[in-house]
Amino acid sequence: MVCPRAAWARPGLGLGLDCWEVGLAKLETIVVVGASLAGLRCAEALRREGYSGQLTLIGAEEHLPYDRPPLSKEVLSGTREPDQVSLIRPERFEPLEIELRLGTRATGLDPTGRAVLLGDERVGFDGLVIATGATPRQLPDTPELAGIHTLRTLDDCMAIRSELDHSPRVVVVGAGFIGSEVAASCRERGLDVTLIETLSTPLEAAVGPQLGETCAALHRDHGVDLRCGMGVDGFLGSERVEAVRLRDGSTLAADLVVVGIGVVPETGWLKTSGLEISDGVVCDETSAAAPNVTAAGDVARWYNPLFGESMRVEHWTNAVEQGEAAAIRLLAGPEGGEPFAPVPFVWSDQYDAKIQCAGRPKPDDEIQVRHGSLEERRFVALFGRKGRLSGAVAFNRARLLMKYRRMLNDGASWEAALDAAAA
Repeated sequence: MVCPRAAWARPGLGLGLDCWEVGLAKLETIVVVGASLAGLRCAEALRREGYSGQLTLIGAEEHLPYDRPPLSKEVLSGTREPDQVSLIRPERFEPLEIELRLGTRATGLDPTGRAVLLGDERVGFDGLVIATGATPRQLPDTPELAGIHTLRTLDDCMAIRSELDHSPRVVVVGAGFIGSEVAASCRERGLDVTLIETLSTPLEAAVGPQLGETCAALHRDHGVDLRCGMGVDGFLGSERVEAVRLRDGSTLAADLVVVGIGVVPETGWLKTSGLEISDGVVCDETSAAAPNVTAAGDVARWYNPLFGESMRVEHWTNAVEQGEAAAIRLLAGPEGGEPFAPVPFVWSDQYDAKIQCAGRPKPDDEIQVRHGSLEERRFVALFGRKGRLSGAVAFNRARLLMKYRRMLNDGASWEAALDAAAA
């Protein structure tokens, strides 16, 4: 059957949904794939909104849903233990009446039979939420040497932490949020740390080169050997990594390498699903990917009408908000639902600095530093694009940032934002 374009599909989105029927009368069985923050919040919201049917939560990891941000900070540094980052205690599942399938990876999706495939097993559904998150990128041709890690899961974190106890020489590849936090956590343990970044500054893609220089100074002041504008060409060692070879031909001695060069959405299991996949599961502005199918969190790419663009957001706040929105959207039916139009928000704790970012700042935006200065590392930087406030970044100015987050939500003009900063 070839189904018509659903009423919720935004023109120009290009959803290829020929194999999905429109308009199931009733949701009696809902499956949430991804026992992540987004998946858990979605399941909780379904019950909170009155859904009383069969509810199954499938997760690839053996662990109950847990909080990921502490993995690169408190858990890695040893100030928090794994049982302190769980998002839900086992006893809380009983009143939610959720069938929990942990340690079970989804391998495919049958759109005609409306079933999630778990190897040879089929789990049927009337409604589906996709919250499978993302997987760390790998450097090309990385050899299978002990001591080379990525950091995404709790098991990844504990493997790295166990090696930190032996005082290794640490090389971190990638100075985005994860890489910068790992470098900071390792330095706070007194370890020798080299941080390598292909761009000209840390966090350049997120906050631009001017604020990136402030981040660079923060690392250098804490003893990190920062190498920007530099890539990795390979690794040396027999059974265990011994050195990192840089693109300029030099080598760095290393006992432990953490690669933090971003993530890719976990969509491989959806190749034959009929859903549109393009750097994530493509959704409309309500987080719907097909009739009775929604997506949430790192895996979802949706049209955000507040910013007038399609986006995929990999941060904690979005996982919470979109998980809840995906549940409400699913219960609204094929033609219901409200636009999901949040202001993206992320924070990062590095050394004594709390860095917060709201909106969608881009490196080529106009920028004004207010409420302090770059030199004292206590300020709010405002970003403007096409006459609108596009973003705000704060160093140790949490309360002030919330003011601009509200202005972003209201669609404030660039002029209004500057006026507010001058008041």
